[in-house]
Formats: sequence, structure tokens, C-alpha cells
Amino acid sequence: MATDALTILARPALTGARMVLGLSGWMNGGDVSTGTIEHLVSILKAAPLARIAPDRFYLYNFPGPMEVSALFRPHTVVEDGLVKSYEPPTNEFHCDAANRLILFQGKEPHLDWTGYGECLLAVAAAFDVRTIWFVGSYAGVVPHTRDPRIYSSVSDAAMKPALEAHGIRFSNYQGPAGISTYLTRLAAERGVRLATLVAEIPAYVHGTNPRCIEAVTRRLSAILGLQVDLGALRTLSDRFEARVNEAVRSRGELGEMVHKMEAEYDSELFETQMGDLKEWLEQQGIRLD
Repeated sequence: MATDALTILARPALTGARMVLGLSGWMNGGDVSTGTIEHLVSILKAAPLARIAPDRFYLYNFPGPMEVSALFRPHTVVEDGLVKSYEPPTNEFHCDAANRLILFQGKEPHLDWTGYGECLLAVAAAFDVRTIWFVGSYAGVVPHTRDPRIYSSVSDAAMKPALEAHGIRFSNYQGPAGISTYLTRLAAERGVRLATLVAEIPAYVHGTNPRCIEAVTRRLSAILGLQVDLGALRTLSDRFEARVNEAVRSRGELGEMVHKMEAEYDSELFETQMGDLKEWLEQQGIRLD
């Protein structure tokens, strides 16, 4: 059975729990998916709950040139002829019982989506998880000085009004599917609600993006009703933005592009989220065009 790969480490008593998933791979630009989970585990001091053994879900020996094959292999460190570490993919659940919250951080599987999904849903069933949230990201046309836009797809249309209240938009997409789409369908079949929260982050900023991680963590915390201290993450975000600002200023054409994106972002925000204010101003004879 696929769930033979699952090991439960603790048995907290949970009722009406929530689960948040973060995966490296397909939708983890800026490390937003895994970074959000990592920071919540740290901030909430969540305890180990369960893990999924990796071997049946990943390719290690991928055919092709070394630079391609290397992307699939476990990382190792050898010093002076001694193997210091060997790191296969990890898939770990943590639990914050006080908030009825399970946090999962893993690596998107190469193989057996069905078995991997069964492991996730087995944990959901074991701890009375009623709602699952998948956090992801993709590169888009958004400036680094603004919060990322967040899009969602849901297993149940009844989830949409609450998400709209938090400024979440809804996805329109055709193309290759990620495992989050498969999990959305699977959750619906099992009577568990699942929603994705996918952030559109700046395409021109590479590597870990603390600003987007902070923005997504803040929005997710609001949706879940979590009282969390994001001060340290906000400090990282501010320092990161200052470094990117400096890099942008040193490249004139990039700076012009960013200013244009900021203007378009602010205009769209005003049109979509401040329509009532715009209408009132126009009623007072104050035109904005």
C-alpha cells in the first residue's frame, strides 16, 4: 500500500483541523511555497507529526548528461574522504495543536502522484482535517515593491466568498497540471475542501524572495485566523527590498520597467478594490482621469 511510506510520529487530539501544504518544484518560485511553511513552523513552534519516506516517489538515476541527472539526485557532502551528509528528499508534517493546524513541507513527487496523495489524505483523515490549503507561486508581471497578487482554485465553490473577502482572485488556466490540481480533485472526492493560494511574484527577481514569503504568510495567517508575530520576517523583507531597489537603480531600463509596473498595479488596485471610493469622489466632482 502507498500509505506504507507514511509514518505517524505523534497523536495529538485535533478536531476540525486545517492543513497547509508547501512543495518545492513546480510552483515554488522565490521559495514562497516552502518558505511560508518553514517560517510558520518556526514562528508557531510546531512539533513533528509525521513523515513520508521518499524512495517510491522520486527518480534518482535520471538518464541524460550529468548536469541534468544531477538535478534529480540526493545532495551529499564529502570532506577529506568522509561522507558527512546524505540528504534524500524530505516530506515532513508538523503540528500546532493550539491552532488546530498541520503544516506540511515536501518535494513535489516525480512518481506515483496517486500514492503521494493517499499519504497526504491519510494524515488528513487521521487528524480530522476539514480544509487543506496549498501555497504556491509563479513568476509574473508584478513589481517587487508591491504585495504579490494571489490567485486560487477551489474544490468547492462555497469557499470563494471568504477568499474574495481577503482579496484573493480566481484562476483561469489551461496547460500542464501540477500536483496541486490533482490533490484538489482528490480532496473533493474524499469530502475535504481544498483551495490553492498561488502568488504572482516578480519574474525579474531570482532566488529566495523574503518579501513575497512575508506577504503570503501574512495573508494566509489572516485567512486562518492565526495570531503570529511576523516582525523578524518583515525585517528580512525590508532588507531584501532595499537590496533589490539598489540593484534596480543601477540598471536604468529595469528601473523604468518597474515604475511602469507600479503604475499599472496601483491603477488596477484602485479600479478593482477601491471602486466605491472612486465613485464617491466622482460624485463630489473630483475626476481621476
